[in-house]
Amino acid sequence: MTPLLSFLNVSKRCADGGREILVLDRACLDIDAGVSVGVYGARRSGKSTLLRLAAGIALPDSGTVSFDGADMAQMSAGARSRLLRSAIAFMSADDWRANAGESVVDHVATALGSEGLTMREARHRALRVLDQVGVGAAGAQETASSLSLTERTKVMLARALAREPRLLVLDEPAQMPNLSDRDRFYALLRSATRERGMALLVASEEMAALQGLGVLMSISDGELCSTEERGTVVQMPGRRRAGAERPGW
Repeated sequence: MTPLLSFLNVSKRCADGGREILVLDRACLDIDAGVSVGVYGARRSGKSTLLRLAAGIALPDSGTVSFDGADMAQMSAGARSRLLRSAIAFMSADDWRANAGESVVDHVATALGSEGLTMREARHRALRVLDQVGVGAAGAQETASSLSLTERTKVMLARALAREPRLLVLDEPAQMPNLSDRDRFYALLRSATRERGMALLVASEEMAALQGLGVLMSISDGELCSTEERGTVVQMPGRRRAGAERPGW
């Protein structure tokens, strides 16, 4: 069976001042449809680069990143953009943007512009998904730019889920000040993707964000490692298929 997402010996370098550094070093990973994967890493460990490569936002310097068997580097920029609007959803707090005066429901509905829906149909779907993530009818009419950090994170998730992607990629998913709010969001994220049969790839500096996921991994200095057993980290010289040992949640 062809994995949904595949990394084969993927490396990436980035400029850092006057020098070039290796951000990702020969990463190998296969993720099957419907499998949840968590990647733990400190800042500047390479995890955000890993996720942007997974979403097709960035391309590798060497190696192959494939989605459903297709090499992303061989796709046109337009094809990768269409993939990111349909089969893949990428969510990062750093990418939050809301137009002045835009309501929450319209902010989510505009994510469905490539779905062929009328604005009325898009708003109807947006309202349904907002309700599922805990934003009621009153909250849906609030101005998106005025939201608190906790509310904004829920709306970003709704915007991602509304497009019904096959793969949801999240970078530091819940930067919330309240621990109980974060725990509720993590539970919501797991249940929402499980119910929809989506594959999930999450990277975080917090282990709490990764609890309950099917496969746990870590990244440090650009090297991706796989946790085979609780408390044991194994280096990855070859390919690893996420979900083979611990499928589900």
